[in-house]
Amino acid sequence: MPTQTSTQRSPAVPASAEPRRPAGPRAVAEPGSPPRWVRWLPVLLLFTDLVIQTVFPQATAAGFLLTALPVLVAFGFGPWLTAASGAGALVLQVLVASHAGHLYEHHHVWVYLSTGLAAMAGVMLALQRVRQARHLVLASTVSEALRRTVLHPVPEQVGELRTAGRYQAAQAEVAIGGDLYELCDTPFGTRVLLGDVRGSGLEAVRAVADLLGAFRATAHEVRELGELAELLDRQVRRGALESGDEELFVTAVLLEHRPDADRLDVVNRGHLDPVLLGGGAVRTVHCPQDLPLGLGHLRGQPAPAPTSIPFTAGQTLLLHTDGVTEARDRAGRFYPLTARLATRFHGRPSVVPEQLVSFVTEDLARHAGPARDDLALLALTPAPVRGKAAHPA
Repeated sequence: MPTQTSTQRSPAVPASAEPRRPAGPRAVAEPGSPPRWVRWLPVLLLFTDLVIQTVFPQATAAGFLLTALPVLVAFGFGPWLTAASGAGALVLQVLVASHAGHLYEHHHVWVYLSTGLAAMAGVMLALQRVRQARHLVLASTVSEALRRTVLHPVPEQVGELRTAGRYQAAQAEVAIGGDLYELCDTPFGTRVLLGDVRGSGLEAVRAVADLLGAFRATAHEVRELGELAELLDRQVRRGALESGDEELFVTAVLLEHRPDADRLDVVNRGHLDPVLLGGGAVRTVHCPQDLPLGLGHLRGQPAPAPTSIPFTAGQTLLLHTDGVTEARDRAGRFYPLTARLATRFHGRPSVVPEQLVSFVTEDLARHAGPARDDLALLALTPAPVRGKAAHPA
């Protein structure tokens, strides 16, 4: 998700990497469409009234049920159809009363008046429902635009890494939370950031935007991965002081893959360890952990040097936030990520990143149901760039 810079990267985005949303014109034309069963309620009411009238022809009160017809229509349709249903209800009531010889009896006249009032109320209800639905569509569109501005879609390939990702906010209507990720193809190789901001709400979103902006700007300028981590640490600290939140910090893991290299350099700032799949095995990559970003000033000793791990063709690395491993089922059991991966991919010599993130996303939903926390996933595997010269190291 890096911004466009002097180095280009593939713009292709897998269709499954982003949540599917309705197209703009259709979303505006049919905002907030109700469930299908709601649209059948007026038909059910009309059918019930006609059955009563047929079975009990002397029951002069049968047409009274039609008073509620325009209100039911308003819940599932627009104002014009609601008005038409009110007029239709009045016509049917007049026909039923005329058939029974009670056309001008005062209680029927009051029913006609009640139906007219119900029709006007239904029209106003339909107008308000459509207006609110359009506001919700607009808010959702703005929220999605914000998410795509802050968190860019994950391309199929960055540098010499084939990639796939998923992002899911706990509040679907907000679209973005406190988790973050970014990938940059830089003069020093492909650099990756995945992290989790402490807290939630607008302050967490602001911290995400600030940190990603700093990463995109400095990842292309700073040669050493450890120095990049220190710059990001100071950025988070500045944001904490500006917002008055002294406890603001970000757990994060930073990776660097240099052109033609058979290893990854890793800096872990208090985040969950990555998971490595390859050769039919699944294992957690344990790296020395430093304090989270924003808390480096509390360190009483030099920061640990980046850890190098072998990373060759056929291996796939999975980065994730605690929205995955802390998801619980109904019995309170945490999602067993490595165990589930070992079961699913046991014996496979290699794993495609897109298949990996798709499996985790779907299996997690089966385990824990709707997400209660933000989650972010990134999967990486070596893939040489075709038709592109490598950057100088």
